[in-house]
Amino acid sequence: MKKRLLSVLAFALAVSAGAAFVLYQLISSKVKVGASTKPDTTKVFVASRDLEIGSLIQDKDVSVQEYLAPPAGAILKREDIVGRGVTNPLHRDAPFYDGYLAPKGGGAGFAAIIPQGMRAFAVHVNEVVGVAGFAVAGMRVDVLVSGTMPGNTDEKSGPVTRTLLQNTQVLSAGQNYQKDAEGKPVLVQVVNLLVSPQQAELLNLATEHSIQLVLRNPADKEIVNTPGATTYSLFNGGSVGVVLPPQRPRQASVSPAPIPVRTAARIPDSVAVVVPPKTVTIEVYSGNKKAESTFTDQQL
Repeated sequence: MKKRLLSVLAFALAVSAGAAFVLYQLISSKVKVGASTKPDTTKVFVASRDLEIGSLIQDKDVSVQEYLAPPAGAILKREDIVGRGVTNPLHRDAPFYDGYLAPKGGGAGFAAIIPQGMRAFAVHVNEVVGVAGFAVAGMRVDVLVSGTMPGNTDEKSGPVTRTLLQNTQVLSAGQNYQKDAEGKPVLVQVVNLLVSPQQAELLNLATEHSIQLVLRNPADKEIVNTPGATTYSLFNGGSVGVVLPPQRPRQASVSPAPIPVRTAARIPDSVAVVVPPKTVTIEVYSGNKKAESTFTDQQL
């Protein structure tokens, strides 16, 4: 009896072990098949931390992430990223693009954000000239210059104010070319403007006179042709540089023509003068009917 029970248990163990082995083989094969069908991915280099404008990218600033499809325009080689300056802010895990980085060999710092063919011109300002600190990086301003034209002997002209540059981008303000943590404007002493070489020459001459920055809406791209303003036109209501509200034309006053004075003819004393009686007409309305009655002054 005991031998029969032991043989049954041994058979059951053998069958269960065989079934477990077969099940294991089936599961392993399915896992291998699933692993072989895993979709292909591409390694994309991303920023390992937030990178500010002017930062020099180092090897520790670059990490790798797997993308099913790499973003269009993303840089896929590490050697094309390390050693370049940042020209636009990059957030953590953001891919690198050529438009966000300075050219190779361009270095980092403030100079790296200046586009090719352009210049950064520093203008010394105070709180008023700097538009109360609102002329920060990314803003657009107009540049006004005031002074007396050389060789001008006309006493009516006096000082002249002209719009020298329009829609000029502010690159930086002071040593900090970003807004503070609360987004408030920062009062600065120097504002760097993005200008062309020709505009830089004009600004260099304008610094010998009085300069004023005028803040404008960044979405307003219109260039206005202004004639300028003079002191004479300011105080005399001239049309040059002064925009006056439209006025209604005045009607010319016409003096009434003089009434000729006629000299009455002399009447001889012997001739009687007959004065006609004065008459008065009275209109009387009765419903839709009208009646008139005439009376002399003697009848009244």
